[in-house]
Amino acid sequence: MRLSAESLRLYAVTDRTWLNGRTLAECVKESIAGGATMIQIREKSAGYEEFKSQALEIQAVCRENHIPFIVNDDVNLAREISADGVHVGQDDMSAANVREIIGAGKILGVSVQNADEARLAQSHGADYLGAGAVFHTGTKLDAADVSHTTLREICESVKIPVVAIGGISAKNIHLLAGSGIEGVAVISAIFAQDDIRRAAENLRALSEKYFGHES
Repeated sequence: MRLSAESLRLYAVTDRTWLNGRTLAECVKESIAGGATMIQIREKSAGYEEFKSQALEIQAVCRENHIPFIVNDDVNLAREISADGVHVGQDDMSAANVREIIGAGKILGVSVQNADEARLAQSHGADYLGAGAVFHTGTKLDAADVSHTTLREICESVKIPVVAIGGISAKNIHLLAGSGIEGVAVISAIFAQDDIRRAAENLRALSEKYFGHES
C-alpha cells in the first residue's frame, strides 16, 4: 500500500494501557470507524509472540478498511508479517538500513526533532516524518520538545509529508495550524477516551480543518 498525505491526517498509535476490558483490535476498529486514517502498533511492554499476535489482528482490521498498518521499531516483524511499513526513531536502526531490509515498496516513517534529522531521513529513503514531541507527553518521557518554529523548519526542509506527535489533543491541536504538517499522530487522545469512536471523529474533523491545505 502506497502512502498518501491524506493517510497522515489522523494517525492513531496504539497503547493497551487504557483497554478497560476491550481488546486492542476492538479499540482500533472504533478508532477507524471514527476516522483514523493510519494505524501504528506500538506496544513496548509486549513480548515478541504477544506483539506479533496483536499485530496480525490489527493488520487484518486495517486491511479490511484499506488503511496503512505500520509496525513501530520491529523491522524484522514488519517484514515477517508483510506490514505496510515500519516506523523507527533516532535511536533505532538507521533509516537507510531499514529501507534495505523492507524494500522500496513499503512505507518508512522516521521520528525527527530538527531539520537536519529530517533532511537525513529523507535522503535515506523515509516516506514520511514524525516530528515531536510538540507538546508535553507522558507516553514518551525522553522525547525532547519541538517548538512551533522548529516544526515549521522541519516541514520546509523536506519534500515528504510530516506528521506532528506528542501530547496532541482536541484542546491544543489548533496551535499546530500553519506549521506545514499534514496531520497529527495521537495515542491517548484516542485510546484513553471512553468513547474512542467519538474522540476520533472529533480529532479527524479538526485535523481536516487545520491541515493539508497548504501548497
